[in-house]
Amino acid sequence: MVAFKTRKQWTEHFEPAEDYGFFGPDSVTWKVWTYPTSLILGFVRSVTIEHLDPNLTAAVVQSGGVKYRPHTRYSRTIRYFAMMVVGATEPTARAADVLVKVHSKAIGDDPVTGSTYDANRPSSQLWIHMTAWHSILYCYEKFGPGRLPAHEEERYWAECARSAELQTIDPEAVPRTRAEVAAYFAEWRPHLAASEACQDMVDFILPLGVALPPTLGRVRRTAMAPVRWVLSKGVISTYPKYVRQMFNLRQGPVMDAVARVLNKLFHAVTARSLNLQFQMLYLLTPAAAPVIGPALLGIPAKNPVTMTPREAQAAYGFDIPAEAHHDIRARQHARVFERNEKPSDEGLVESQQHIGSMDPYESARVG
Repeated sequence: MVAFKTRKQWTEHFEPAEDYGFFGPDSVTWKVWTYPTSLILGFVRSVTIEHLDPNLTAAVVQSGGVKYRPHTRYSRTIRYFAMMVVGATEPTARAADVLVKVHSKAIGDDPVTGSTYDANRPSSQLWIHMTAWHSILYCYEKFGPGRLPAHEEERYWAECARSAELQTIDPEAVPRTRAEVAAYFAEWRPHLAASEACQDMVDFILPLGVALPPTLGRVRRTAMAPVRWVLSKGVISTYPKYVRQMFNLRQGPVMDAVARVLNKLFHAVTARSLNLQFQMLYLLTPAAAPVIGPALLGIPAKNPVTMTPREAQAAYGFDIPAEAHHDIRARQHARVFERNEKPSDEGLVESQQHIGSMDPYESARVG
């Protein structure tokens, strides 16, 4: 547990960011993603719904990362998302470049569809991207301040498309309105599958114990059980009926209403307390705190400018993700599909210096 501090003490605790990243403090992205609903509700909603893509489930199950190092997987993912939305341009562009290498090992055969999966495939990346951006906004609206004004929502989806430049996605394929987002998910629905593996992963994630560090003592873990229950019920309350049916979840309208009231109250109180926000942040993902902290506190960046990802990639000498590291991807493809070997971990090992350690005890240390 980190010590409670005054705003001044918290401000002195963090180093200013080098720049304002890809959006800046006046963006709708900063407004929505830095609200407390993002850290657990929005993130868990997105990663569970993602598993309805059988290709993604195959990649997750066959890698084993979520089951065998759940806290590091959670922490590293949150840190990367934090870098994407509020982080400085150079380290984020570098992390995105390394992730292409990491995803190059997430290839193989999908037993549900009989096809192959590839985490760098643009359609797979777009599915993950849209479930994240949609879930973060949905939970902000449902449990936070409410629906964005029309002009802010328009900016939010434009910023969502800009962020897609950090991945192998074609930014022109990104929906840019609420109606287009709804149409995108409707088009995906026939391709979704709630396999046994999918339901097993959702059952593993939803109790939310996966987010807790292995160093957390039994007393504190037990004390947090009611909070985890409320948050989990809140996540379930956001699922449409067909998703609940696919996940084999039973939660009625009364529990939905209770979960909404309790979660709105919890997040309203948390939003008014910097100390509660930092307690959650350092408990769940201390590696993300140095990225999120300056944005939460409004600490001016050393260089108060923003870039688009494409501008940053050009400035720092990185290929755009769709064109990056074809040599590594080809080597991984040959290992997996031609020689029937496991993919190498070269990108995964390199990623630790950019998005956090894979050692569950090291990742749980307070920075």
